[in-house]
Amino acid sequence: MTATERVPVEANSTTSDGAQKARILIVDDTLTVRLYCSQLLKRAGYAVSEAINGLEGLEQALHQRFELFVVDINMQKMDGYAFLAEVRRHADLRTIPAVMMSTEQGREDIARAYQSGANFYLTKPIDPTRFLATVNLMTGVPCP
Repeated sequence: MTATERVPVEANSTTSDGAQKARILIVDDTLTVRLYCSQLLKRAGYAVSEAINGLEGLEQALHQRFELFVVDINMQKMDGYAFLAEVRRHADLRTIPAVMMSTEQGREDIARAYQSGANFYLTKPIDPTRFLATVNLMTGVPCP
């Protein structure tokens, strides 16, 4: 299956008024981080998928449609930098926004994140209010 033959969004991923929810892929090797972010996003009405490393995340991105990637930097098999660089090489994935999150706070790490294709950078531990505000901004949800 190629990126252009992606599986359609699941039928149950609509809001009560019939509008399509944004689908978000969380790519992080730490189970507690994935669960925390996933719970926050699901409570906010987003449809969420998870991947444990960049390689698994890339496979999902090539087979399903997402409106946002939330990506950790340090992972086995394929780190967040490599994941975003590879995503940006695919024409139909290139425009999907990406939020990179990490415990890394150095200027070099942040600059490398943006060079790899991140649209926004958050440091861990993730502040839930800031995280949701960033996700809303990246997915086009109007401010209250």
